[in-house]
Amino acid sequence: MLKTLANMGVALALTFGGVTTAAQIASAQDLELRIGPDGVRPVIRDRDLDRDRDRDRRFDECSPRLALSIARDAGLRRAEVTRITRRTLTVQGMTRRGPERMVFANERGCPEL
Repeated sequence: MLKTLANMGVALALTFGGVTTAAQIASAQDLELRIGPDGVRPVIRDRDLDRDRDRDRRFDECSPRLALSIARDAGLRRAEVTRITRRTLTVQGMTRRGPERMVFANERGCPEL
């Protein structure tokens, strides 16, 4: 009788231990191990920050001030931003030859199109 209770207790402990281990494995999906010169380090990623960055694109857009600065460096005088869309930013100004416009991609760094 005592042996049967002990076996049942061991079986229950193994069952609950297995459930706890499975829960820990499921929650460890955001854990990353990096191996470097200072050894193995765990890195825990916060997925909420990634989600907020995708939602808030202000950091990845071309600022009108930067586009004006690039246009002035390229030789446009009296440059002004005339149009901003989701994909492009247009700057118009004057050169020696007359009116000119430059179109920039609405991305970080304002690459010219």
